[in-house]
Amino acid sequence: MANNLDGELPPEIVVITGMSGAGRSTAARALEDLDWFVVDNLPPGLLPTMIDLAGRTHGAVPRVAAVVDVRSMAFTEDLLSTVEQLRKRGIMARVVFLEASDDALVRRFESVRRPHPLQGDGRLTDGISRERETLRAIRGEADLVIDTSQLNVHQLKAKVIGFFGETEEARPRANVVSFGYKHGLPVDADLVLDCRFLPNPHWVPELRPMSGRDAPVREYVLAQNGAKEMLDAYTEVLRLIIAGYQREGKHYMTLAVGCTGGKHRSVAMAERFGERLREQGLDVNVVHRDLGWE
Repeated sequence: MANNLDGELPPEIVVITGMSGAGRSTAARALEDLDWFVVDNLPPGLLPTMIDLAGRTHGAVPRVAAVVDVRSMAFTEDLLSTVEQLRKRGIMARVVFLEASDDALVRRFESVRRPHPLQGDGRLTDGISRERETLRAIRGEADLVIDTSQLNVHQLKAKVIGFFGETEEARPRANVVSFGYKHGLPVDADLVLDCRFLPNPHWVPELRPMSGRDAPVREYVLAQNGAKEMLDAYTEVLRLIIAGYQREGKHYMTLAVGCTGGKHRSVAMAERFGERLREQGLDVNVVHRDLGWE
């Protein structure tokens, strides 16, 4: 990263954006608790100015978080081009996108009895649809996508702190999520692996009450034909992807591992993938999204 005129590293910046009602303010407060300087509703064109001002503090403001709202002028094109300009200047600029399902967003807006900012004279769902389409490009370019559909305020805050809690960006970070296909795909996954080709411990009476966290289930799953081959093949694929992400300046990856219900196979395989990724030098957080739903 380039130094400024005084030999100091320039401030790093995280842009927090995403769907209205998905938790942008909560994510910003989490970073504020980590001593980031937070600016709310900043137009994308002012991001370079904000970085320049922070750079003049001689290290007093090393980290800036900017919440960018969909209503900002020329939102998508301005934000993408501005972030790219900052990176060309040697500034660590990252984009965090807060996502949520339509159902979750509708519930949240109805609970606070507020209209959607893009709703106009239409329905709430019309505003959500317009915003999702407007943000499609920036979501695709985001460094980190967080699905808040099933998270409360405290869980979202803990997730953000988990990603940004360290002061040094020493190692890339991976979030490994087990899930059940019958409960829906995780929308924030960068890569999805399907474990349903493996025999299901659900049909083994003594294993059914257990989960993939329990040694007997884990041993059963990992001993099946194809389990080790899948782990080996995808570990190599992940090694290549992670190396590419690092070259492109992306520091986070979410790997989703699915089976039918999210209790046995996906949990066991997610735990093992977590171990493999740690062996590659990544900070890894393993989450079992659907464990306990049965």
